[in-house]
Amino acid sequence: MATLKTLVARMLAVLALVALTVQPVAAQGISVLRDAETERLLQDMVDPLAEAAGLGAGSVEIVLLNDPSINAFVAGGQRIYVHSGLINAADSANEVQGVLAHELGHITGGHINRFSEGAGNATRITLLSALLAVGAALAGGGEAAMGVLGAGQQAAMGSFLAFSRVQEASADAASVEYIECAGIDGAGLITFFGKLQNMEYRRHIPQDESAGYSRTHPLTGDRIARLTDAINHGTGGPRADLYAEVQEAPSVAGAQVIEREPGTCGTAPADTTELEERFQRVKAKLYGYLAPPERTLTAFPEYMTGAPARYARAYAYHQQAKVEDALEEVDALIAADPADPYFLELRGQILLESGRVQESLPPLREATTLTGSNPLIASSLGHALIATEDPANLDEAESVLRAAVGRDHENPFAWYQLGVVYGQRGDIPRARLASAEQQVMQGNFQSALVNAQAAESALPTGSPDWIRAQDVALQARGLLERQRDRQ
Repeated sequence: MATLKTLVARMLAVLALVALTVQPVAAQGISVLRDAETERLLQDMVDPLAEAAGLGAGSVEIVLLNDPSINAFVAGGQRIYVHSGLINAADSANEVQGVLAHELGHITGGHINRFSEGAGNATRITLLSALLAVGAALAGGGEAAMGVLGAGQQAAMGSFLAFSRVQEASADAASVEYIECAGIDGAGLITFFGKLQNMEYRRHIPQDESAGYSRTHPLTGDRIARLTDAINHGTGGPRADLYAEVQEAPSVAGAQVIEREPGTCGTAPADTTELEERFQRVKAKLYGYLAPPERTLTAFPEYMTGAPARYARAYAYHQQAKVEDALEEVDALIAADPADPYFLELRGQILLESGRVQESLPPLREATTLTGSNPLIASSLGHALIATEDPANLDEAESVLRAAVGRDHENPFAWYQLGVVYGQRGDIPRARLASAEQQVMQGNFQSALVNAQAAESALPTGSPDWIRAQDVALQARGLLERQRDRQ
């Protein structure tokens, strides 16, 4: 019996391993980076590709994650997660657009939904092998049982990996279509795959054909060759090699090549000068924000006077509490472009976080106006108005914060600040409702439920806020039950 118990335990461990292996990547546990300028840039980068994919501009959201690894993925819905490490590794906006085009291929192919199909096949194969192994064990064949189990696990993983490789080939094929239809240079897609291949070389990842069968993605060298051929020949050229795996398993691939009529897509290259300048600014900005100040100042020495270098140094000096040095860099940026809202936003942020609250209000107000009340910048203005501790500023703070949450409901910082406004006015029911909104987004479902119920009981029956309190309580209760079910 001890041998059988050990065998069963090993079977269960294998089943658990497969279950863990085939789960889609989630963004949980990784912090999201929110920045008005960066989000605007990423949206402008993906919109022409989304239109080419038939999804429409503004339909795909890009979420930037604070993760140094070079990665991007989809995890359900029309949302692409991009790691900060990918932005840092990319040399151009064009390379990032190549990655976004590939991820759009996963979205249009419904790959996250089809993921369960591949995972289900793998699990069923492993489960069948486990049942056969139990029968062998009961018959006294322990070694035979483990042999059956090992073969089953290998078959399961082989099935799943093949499923994943076909989907990757499908996304590659779709990405070429979307890039060409959007009039975007396809070179960035090739050069970025070249970066990934160089990483594989450095990590001694095998590049021969036999290694391809143990990978979730096709061999990078093969992908580069196929993509290069497809992009060089254009939509009318030979692409059989690129689409071979897709055509062999169309039900798995999902995303299919769109045969477009001539003239239905723009063929002239899009003007990328401005987009590239914005990308270099954002890349330096993120570097200055995330890297240790010493590293930033080494990468962007003082003799570099372009906007990206000044941007990066401003963040480095701010981290070091060198307020005047940081302001000097920002003022040089503003002198070159007085109407740039993001330079003004940074000036206001530095002043606010340095305790110079009153001085922060003019640049933050101007940045809010120039961006049409961007929710993130408006949230900073609302915070600054509250920080003055002047009751006369509460009306303006409430106005800008309510506008912020109206345009960006998933903004916990703005909800918190709005709760502070209500609290200072003695409007406790609305303060608790704002707190409940914030806590739902931060995963504090029990506290959200308590606050939403308290708000509902004190707000005027039938009022919009009373109805919203009911909705938040219902949402928090459902999420809390789901959380308990997983434990």
